[in-house]
Amino acid sequence: MSAWKVVYTEQAENDLRAIYEYIAFSLLEPKIAERQTKRIIEAAAKLNEMPYRCRLYEKEPWRSKGLRVLPVDNYLVFYLPVEDRGTVVIIRIMYGGRNIEKQLHNGE
Repeated sequence: MSAWKVVYTEQAENDLRAIYEYIAFSLLEPKIAERQTKRIIEAAAKLNEMPYRCRLYEKEPWRSKGLRVLPVDNYLVFYLPVEDRGTVVIIRIMYGGRNIEKQLHNGE
């Protein structure tokens, strides 16, 4: 099978930007912010091969929808493999210590 295409929703792009801005401007660590966002992007890009390798998110209704979770350091990348299109859709990117349920509901 050929490689899947990895795409980001607008919300996921906003999440990634917010992660960068928080680390760079609130924590005053721009180099760490750049490295962290780069690690997240690189890990997500690897989903183009074997997108089903990560676990399903355990809570409903997301489990039934096929939502998967890729951990990257202290962050979680939530994504949906769309098999008929050969696409991995990155839905959200969040700090693992946040209230995940609340954030997923807010992003629906």
